[in-house]
Amino acid sequence: MEIKQTAFAGSFAKESQCPRDGKPEYAFIGRSNVGKSSLVNMICKRKSIARISRTPGKTQLLNYFLVDGLWYLVDLPGYGYAKISKKKRAEWQRMIRTYLKTRYTLQSAFVLIDSNVPPQEIDLDFMNELGEEQIPFAIVYTKADRLKPQELEDNLAQIRKAILQHWESLPPEFITSSNTGLGREELLAYIDQVNKQYFEHHEDL
Repeated sequence: MEIKQTAFAGSFAKESQCPRDGKPEYAFIGRSNVGKSSLVNMICKRKSIARISRTPGKTQLLNYFLVDGLWYLVDLPGYGYAKISKKKRAEWQRMIRTYLKTRYTLQSAFVLIDSNVPPQEIDLDFMNELGEEQIPFAIVYTKADRLKPQELEDNLAQIRKAILQHWESLPPEFITSSNTGLGREELLAYIDQVNKQYFEHHEDL
């Protein structure tokens, strides 16, 4: 798949406000500072379609981007650290969980994990929650260019081992770098494959 056009389709405070046109969508989420905005920009080959900030927590709504008029890339607020009040954090959590649990056109959540750090409990807990709710997801390892190849493989092995303490098998995985473009083709090929299956069952779209 090669993306030709990406258009901002709107920001929404709750799932009930999101588009109802039946197009498949893919949600990107991860801990604050995991490199989500950079990854979204890399996937779309746009420098600033998703805002990049050194301050975690800048994404505060469900941000929709329409790709080639066919599917939505949804940029979700990060979980974990953010300089916001407990009340606001609770509102974000409700918004994210309602979206993930009830969104009928969601084909997959992409859970972003920093490939440079040891397994994080907050990531494992989030993936386990997705599993309990039977929400399909894939793992996207970010910032893979920052480590030497063996260091990267050793760290990924630790993360996979931690995941397999809770799961019988690993979900789909993608190793990426926003700086080099690593993993972009594989990730888009996966979305393309899922889209084809979706459109086969929704020929009216």
